[in-house]
Amino acid sequence: MQKIMIIEDDPMTRDELALLLKNESYHPIPVADFISIAEQVREASPDLILMDVGLPDKNGLALCADIRKAADMPIIFVTGRDSVMDELKALSLGGDDYITKPYNIPVLIARIKAALRRGGRQAEPEILEAKGLKLNLAKGIISADGRNIELTRNELRILAHMMAHAGEIVPRADLIDTLWEHQIYIDDNTLSVNMTRLRTKLEMLGFFDFIRTRRGLGYQL
Repeated sequence: MQKIMIIEDDPMTRDELALLLKNESYHPIPVADFISIAEQVREASPDLILMDVGLPDKNGLALCADIRKAADMPIIFVTGRDSVMDELKALSLGGDDYITKPYNIPVLIARIKAALRRGGRQAEPEILEAKGLKLNLAKGIISADGRNIELTRNELRILAHMMAHAGEIVPRADLIDTLWEHQIYIDDNTLSVNMTRLRTKLEMLGFFDFIRTRRGLGYQL
């Protein structure tokens, strides 16, 4: 799972970006401590950075220059400043892209994906494996012992999220966020229906109790 660090001092925007990235199957790393950010970047080694220009401790432009001295991951500025001079300076100091707020979500995601491709970092794996089961993310197929079964979109998202967090307890709320993103109200029973259908397909390949219910906690591989 590719890691994206969020260097944004506005809590609402930071939380919104973190949820957006999580729903797109990235691992968000929100920064809340704005002292020694360059050191935090080196320790976390993210695949990409989303960064505001106006930050409390150090200007984002200067911080970009500091990060560039030791790291080469893509840096995308997401900022309310729409000055041409700010954009030119950001790009000249090592920024890979410059997006002004309010941003368009599909466009932001497309630019993140493009920057990751250009950055040459290792891409998300096409196939996930756990306990002898293979999940082809591109084709939406689970396979074992030469047999294949197709998954629906929701079944694919559930299983991909579970396999990416194999061994961990995944709360129902996390799966709901992964499936339905920013919708305000979701019938909790809808997740149960999708989970039941997914388990039935897993059992058809001989994987019984592959996804266990941890009562009061969530699910676990």
